[in-house]
Amino acid sequence: MNIKLIKATEQDATKIANLARKIWLAHYIDIISIEQIEYMLHLMYSAESLKEQMLQKKQEFYLITDNDVLRGYISFTKENNDNYFIHKFYIDTTEQNKGIGSKAFDLLLAQLTNCKEVRLAVNRHNYKSINFYFKLGFRIEKLLNTDIGNNYFMDDFVMVKVF
Repeated sequence: MNIKLIKATEQDATKIANLARKIWLAHYIDIISIEQIEYMLHLMYSAESLKEQMLQKKQEFYLITDNDVLRGYISFTKENNDNYFIHKFYIDTTEQNKGIGSKAFDLLLAQLTNCKEVRLAVNRHNYKSINFYFKLGFRIEKLLNTDIGNNYFMDDFVMVKVF
């Protein structure tokens, strides 16, 4: 295993969007409806939306590779006082349970200077991911219900890891 984080640019948006579609259709189909998956993919994971997140919302995106093959992606923003928020953290479903996610998280932490807290939001019914975050040392901080339009909601846990 040779895991690397490679800084993504707007030229990588289509690659990320394609991988997001593959992951979401495989992983979320038992959690939310196909209609909501399609809506969220368009809203947050289209190439145009990803470029906007990179350029206007100042999210830093990284490609996660193993032996130079794209296996996932991660994005985050620096919040206040050395706190960070992970917006996206996905590993190709065919590559999960191989240590890629844990190694990628360790590589990310090594880049977050003076990091005091890391937060993220995860669907409350996404038990596999919740357990992964518990393994990384996160705890549930609060519930978050977000109206994303079109009569769809994200029912999440906000999880936090304190250093």
